[in-house]
Amino acid sequence: MRIFNEIDLHNIRGDLFGGITAAVIALPMALAFGVASGAGAEAGMYGAILVGLFAALFGGSPTLISEPTGPMTVVFTAVIAKLIASDPVNGMAMAFTVVIMAGGFQILFGIMRLGKYVTLMPYTVISGFMSGIGIILIILQLGPLLGQAAPAGGVLGVLENIPELVGGIRLEETVLALLTIAILFLMPGKFKRYVPPQLLALIVGTVVSIMLLNDAGIRRIGEIPTGLPDFRMPVFSIEQWQLMFIDAIVLGMLGCIDALLTSVVADSLTRQQHNSDKELIGQGIGNMMSGMFGGLPGAGATMGTVVSIQAGSKTALSGIIRASILLIVILWAAGLTAVIPLAVLAGIAFKVGIDIIDWSFLRRAHLISGKGAMITYGVIVLTVFVDLIVAVGIGLFVANIMTVTRLSKLQADDVKAICDPDVTDIELSEREREIMRSAANKILLFHLRGTMIFGTSRVISRKNSEVEGCESLIIDITEVDHLGVSAALSLEEAMLDMISAGRKVYVVGTNAQPLQRLQKLGLLSKLPPERVVEERIVALERAMNAAPA
Repeated sequence: MRIFNEIDLHNIRGDLFGGITAAVIALPMALAFGVASGAGAEAGMYGAILVGLFAALFGGSPTLISEPTGPMTVVFTAVIAKLIASDPVNGMAMAFTVVIMAGGFQILFGIMRLGKYVTLMPYTVISGFMSGIGIILIILQLGPLLGQAAPAGGVLGVLENIPELVGGIRLEETVLALLTIAILFLMPGKFKRYVPPQLLALIVGTVVSIMLLNDAGIRRIGEIPTGLPDFRMPVFSIEQWQLMFIDAIVLGMLGCIDALLTSVVADSLTRQQHNSDKELIGQGIGNMMSGMFGGLPGAGATMGTVVSIQAGSKTALSGIIRASILLIVILWAAGLTAVIPLAVLAGIAFKVGIDIIDWSFLRRAHLISGKGAMITYGVIVLTVFVDLIVAVGIGLFVANIMTVTRLSKLQADDVKAICDPDVTDIELSEREREIMRSAANKILLFHLRGTMIFGTSRVISRKNSEVEGCESLIIDITEVDHLGVSAALSLEEAMLDMISAGRKVYVVGTNAQPLQRLQKLGLLSKLPPERVVEERIVALERAMNAAPA
């Protein structure tokens, strides 16, 4: 595996324009997410620079643009609130340590080659989770949109204080926020190719606030520290590390999902194939560096990635150029951002929240699947009002249980217990039918096919009840592709019941995996060699010729 990402100097012009375009979009978004998180505008800028730079250098998707995103910001905002509540002195430092730990988990996932499994989640859960995050981001902006600081207590705190927020509305700032939102929604598509709507809204809102509302006491970002950020070495107690552990896993997993889903989007636009495991390592390095220097966590950003590709980028050089431009801003032009109104940034974040909501699926969810829609809506409610971890955990549990139930019903037809050869759809030769008729229900044929997962174990156990009165049991696993542990244990129960009753058991099979599974359970060693055969007709003839038990 090559260490650095794909950088090709033969496409300097395209990568240059792609990097500049991505930087122009990243600037207002980074400022907005930094303010929205509570860590400050500079944290958003540091995150955009560090995550973007190191993910571009060490990632596995050449055209992916990485920076603070809406979902990562929402989760990080909740982390900050929880840790500051538990330790007002060290809470913010602990929050950035969570970012470092999340990056470490991402690197670990990449080293363990788990990239291809990260996005194997039901779409109903992903849609509900992302939509819930979008709703949270919208609700958290209600205070700033009305010209006031967001109340403490997260979503519930904002909802409980809506009457006070409405009563204390500052019309000047609300007008600026509405102007920002209007520009983002109403800007014609043909102009978006030349000027990103976020940047235009930022400039227009700031100019209006200076020229028309300069004496209205508009709340602004204020001076952002210039120069490089200070390195932060995390030193905490064991109890504090335990408190941060789960948050780090959640943040790391969300970053993995966000980055890899965006990588798939980039692949579809460039006709390339990203390296999932390498991308996770690059994302992890980026988040570790961001956390060490007080930056927001980040992931692959769909908007920045798409516009960068459309501007001509083809390699990771565009991401490096983008990070370099933002670094120049933070080193020498940070003073220009001091006058940006907080209401304008709240309007930008509000629009991001709306865009995160999966409107396309939510409009059709009930038409596609009633149960799937219930999962999606349930995950949304749990995400917004309870907890992100609880939402995903319960959503995955319910979705997987429903999937296993459906598979079990489908696979019930793949488990046959046959005594009468004339009442089965299993293809039997004339000789096999003749033997079973002659046996007069003394031979029970278990025929299994396909993949026997744990959901089929109950079906096998139910069929086992038909063993009563039979002198021989033939288990035909010739057409079994995979024999799961639970299904194998159910077969073991049927075989041992017959053996303990002094009856004959025969196993018919040719596929290695099912036979190896039975061998490891010690079942084949309990049978004489002549009762483990490769052809069903052989087992039937031997069962017919055997003396009655």
